[in-house]
Amino acid sequence: MSIKKFALAALLSIAAAPVMAAECSVVVESNDAMQFNTKEIAISKACSSFEIELKHTGSMPKAAMGHNIVIGKTADMQGILTDGMAAGAAKDYVKEGDERVIAHSALIGGGESTKFTVDTAKLEKDGDYEFVCSFPGHSSIMKGVVKVTD
Repeated sequence: MSIKKFALAALLSIAAAPVMAAECSVVVESNDAMQFNTKEIAISKACSSFEIELKHTGSMPKAAMGHNIVIGKTADMQGILTDGMAAGAAKDYVKEGDERVIAHSALIGGGESTKFTVDTAKLEKDGDYEFVCSFPGHSSIMKGVVKVTD
């Protein structure tokens, strides 16, 4: 009887392993109504890198309704956005080499998707981070919090 219990416990622990492992990726959707489908991205420090896929579920072109994700410290975001606007669409509205930017995606239009990686070593457990779309005029609506977890 104890062998059966041991086998059952071993089987259950194997089945539970994926649930207990850190989730190191997320999909975020955006649309033609200037909305992300989430207001929070949780990034685990247990992940050495974290992949974000951005999908534009709308149909409008990039020039009219482009979206991206830019991650930075909340205190730096206004400067990131101002410098990004000056960089223009050709640079995805992100200043080249801006050290305040922790990570960012490419600018995409309706029906497109893109992936980018966040280096979790750049994030502090108790840091104050946010994500925004840096397309001009979008950041006041298209934003959320980045939470760093264990």
